Amino acid sequence: MEDPDPSDDDAAAGPRRGALVALLVLAVLIGGGLFLMHVLHGVGRVQDCVMAGRTNCAPVESGSGG
Repeated sequence: MEDPDPSDDDAAAGPRRGALVALLVLAVLIGGGLFLMHVLHGVGRVQDCVMAGRTNCAPVESGSGG
């Protein structure tokens, strides 16, 4: 039996590393898409409220009045 050549491990690591980077990029794109969807949903709700003629559509965030 021949011992595996160490250079073969380096050659096999390239495609694995590329796949890992692609998976990471895909995860970031999915996370960004979900965040954008959440933000646009909130903006759409406020726009629907304004189009209905209401005046207090946006929630008022009060700071800590300590």
